[in-house]
Amino acid sequence: MNLDTLISSNAVISNNEIKSKKRALELLAEHLAAEANRINQSADEDIDPLEIFQLLIDREKLGSTSMGHGVALPHTRTRLTEHAIGAFLKLDNGIDFDSPDDQKTDLIFALMVPEHFTDEHLKILAYLASLFNNANFCKEIRSANDVAVIYKHLVNWQLTSQAS
Repeated sequence: MNLDTLISSNAVISNNEIKSKKRALELLAEHLAAEANRINQSADEDIDPLEIFQLLIDREKLGSTSMGHGVALPHTRTRLTEHAIGAFLKLDNGIDFDSPDDQKTDLIFALMVPEHFTDEHLKILAYLASLFNNANFCKEIRSANDVAVIYKHLVNWQLTSQAS
């Protein structure tokens, strides 16, 4: 799987101002909505970021989407899109994300998929989990300060990992 079909460079954020899980999810919801609206330009009505935010919050109420080791994968299935869409947030300082290992979370990849994407949703989450379980990958992302470099790492990881 190549992430360039899931996330655009416009949906990669590096931010040191975020201090809470709620604000991180709000910012990610804003970027997911912007990406969805860009993809669905022919739609009569723009997607409201607050709807996506509420879906992400509702999912978090079922249990934290934190994987531990500073990584979280908030996600939702929704009728708001016909495409799988991702947004990524790298924080300079980690935040409390109700992580199972009690570590601060600084790498957050949010995912929004159509309601009917049951199998695809699980496959994308499994891929993202394997991506962010790679310690070298996370180290590269954490050391990158430029969103273009972060995006390059995100979309080229599969190619690099297969070559090694």
